[in-house]
Amino acid sequence: MKINFLTSKITLIVILLFICTKSFCQDIRLANRNEIKPGINQTQRYFPELKNKKIAVIANQASTFINGTHLVDSLFNLGYQLNRIFCPEHGFRGKADAGAKVENGKDSKTGIPIISLYGKNKKPQQNDLKDLDLIIFDLQDVGVRFYTYISSLKYVMEACAEYNIKLIILDRPNPNGFYVDGPILKKDCQSFVGTLPIPIVYGLTIGELSLMIEGENWRENHYTDLNLKVINNSNYAHNLIYQLPIKPSPNLPNWQSVYLYPSLCLFEGTIISVGRGTPKPFQIFGHPKLSKLKNLNEYAKKISFVPKSTPGASLHPKLEDKLCYGYDLVNYANHYKSLPGKLNLEYLIKTYKYLKRDKNFFNKFIEKLVGDKKVVEELKRGKSSTQIKKLWQSELDKFKIKRQKYLMYP
Repeated sequence: MKINFLTSKITLIVILLFICTKSFCQDIRLANRNEIKPGINQTQRYFPELKNKKIAVIANQASTFINGTHLVDSLFNLGYQLNRIFCPEHGFRGKADAGAKVENGKDSKTGIPIISLYGKNKKPQQNDLKDLDLIIFDLQDVGVRFYTYISSLKYVMEACAEYNIKLIILDRPNPNGFYVDGPILKKDCQSFVGTLPIPIVYGLTIGELSLMIEGENWRENHYTDLNLKVINNSNYAHNLIYQLPIKPSPNLPNWQSVYLYPSLCLFEGTIISVGRGTPKPFQIFGHPKLSKLKNLNEYAKKISFVPKSTPGASLHPKLEDKLCYGYDLVNYANHYKSLPGKLNLEYLIKTYKYLKRDKNFFNKFIEKLVGDKKVVEELKRGKSSTQIKKLWQSELDKFKIKRQKYLMYP
């Protein structure tokens, strides 16, 4: 028994070393968008299944073919029986602010009924699914646990399993798919901004994640079979930096915001503004009391800004109309090739330290974002980034091993 235990332990260490070495040795490079074809463009693999079927689509403004044609418009014009559109947070046309109520309605272009999956009912109800044979899921994820499109994915998978509806997922590249980092979500921190036991940055496309949800029995009704089909991307790999052609939501307008989002979104659980209501959401952060904050690093540029209400993006943002002092991190994001992919806690830790661990600095939302109350406790105690990351490293290493089984791309 001792020999077997020792052998197993050595094997585990070797696997962990291999995974860590592989992740750090990959040649991270910018993807050529013209070479990558998202799942939506692999029409020969799913169009034949749509004939004579009653269909619903889960989509938003980014659900387009490479040529810019929207999935809903294409299916409608080709004469398929498109009965319903389900839309996630931010709405079908992607104009609603984060957390804003999204109403049911009709698509002005096609007249197809739209049902919101963000609001009172985050999961499709039985009446919403009546007479449907098939649902197509096509949302551009950003690879971050608290980005709610993956919560919608889980609920849709559960609904399809309950009512025996086939689910086709049109996969898309993950712009943060080149690294894995952060604490694993604990059950007592679950919410719509975190429904799955995964790290903050999980390194899977939405198609790969759906396979992991199935394989790890993470659906509440996992005992019920799900007819699932994933249409993969072509010419995509996890070491490619895929810069999105269309912004996935109003406050992630460009590559820099998508890259900085995993780290800066933690400020949403504090008194600090992350630039909502400015031209640079999730690229800057600040507060009226940060006027004399010292340099953070060579990439951070000192700035001042005033958050303003902006319809369709940020109505009444945090610190609205107040002069804030802080930092612009666009230059940091532009150095993604030379900087290792990781969750950066330094911004949060140094800002908290500068404000002398203000008792009002954190709010209750921080636990839902971080996903682990022990990590939050250590943040509040003023522990260093190195000390805090040790708290989650063991579980993260185990997740990386588990993740390998569901990878569709190198």
